[in-house]
Amino acid sequence: MESRRVFLRSAAAGLGLGMGAGMAPTPAAGADPATGGPTLAVFTKHLLGLDHERIADHLAGIGVTAIEAPIRPGGHVEPARVADDLPRFAEVLKERGIAIAVLSSGINAVSKEQHTESVLRTARSLGIPRYRMNWYRYDMKRPLWPQLEAIGPRLDELVALSKEVGIVPCYQNHSGVGMVGATVWDMETLMRKHPAADLGWYFDIFHARVEGGLSWPVQAKLTRDRLSVASFKDFVWDGKQVHGVPLGRGLVGPEYADSLRKSGYAGAVSLFLEYLESEPRDAGYLARAAAATRRDLEVLRSWLS
Repeated sequence: MESRRVFLRSAAAGLGLGMGAGMAPTPAAGADPATGGPTLAVFTKHLLGLDHERIADHLAGIGVTAIEAPIRPGGHVEPARVADDLPRFAEVLKERGIAIAVLSSGINAVSKEQHTESVLRTARSLGIPRYRMNWYRYDMKRPLWPQLEAIGPRLDELVALSKEVGIVPCYQNHSGVGMVGATVWDMETLMRKHPAADLGWYFDIFHARVEGGLSWPVQAKLTRDRLSVASFKDFVWDGKQVHGVPLGRGLVGPEYADSLRKSGYAGAVSLFLEYLESEPRDAGYLARAAAATRRDLEVLRSWLS
């Protein structure tokens, strides 16, 4: 493992990627320089399938200045091509005044299959300060505690590599059977051995409300000391199914945003628009997406101000 890291460091240097640890963070890394508040990013999953120029033009037309970019299998950039394609995508965005505040990855371990080192080193060389991890899952046919304990060494190795690179891994609470961290407590037992600067929470109020119902403030409080990204999207219950809706029209209200504002939070905030239907290439989709983005951004800004 160590010899492989030495080789990759040398290769990165030869490609001009750098180590990232000595780099100054981009404006998207902390507070918004214009407002002093959180950096407000748009998660661009709803634009998958469009080329990079069209994505950037669409976002710039709405006035978006920061995004959470899916750089994972099926994302805007495939992990196997990250060293070539991510710098090009970042440059196209930069030309239009847009930064990548969060990289949404398929990474939850140091592995060749996940292209972990290439993705992290390339991201950091571009000034991307943090990435959302892929989730861990339980096998519900087996005892849970041994599975949770087995995750610890994998997480520790990933945190160590991320610290070496100079980028912060962030773990998302995601609702659902078998999702490690859905209720926060289990994953927090593994995370709390690491300093907040080395491992953060990606707290998703949507999934906290789905999973925790009335107890979401407890989950929010548990994550606050190491909160790196706060995620916003909304939903209603349709029988036993969760149905996404525009922000403020479902069960997610301004309460969590209000608590962030009162606590002086100045990290990243990510807005999801997963309730949008149809393909991005369908006629009229981008116009609907632009209107939805403007509306939800206005709601979120009002909550945070």
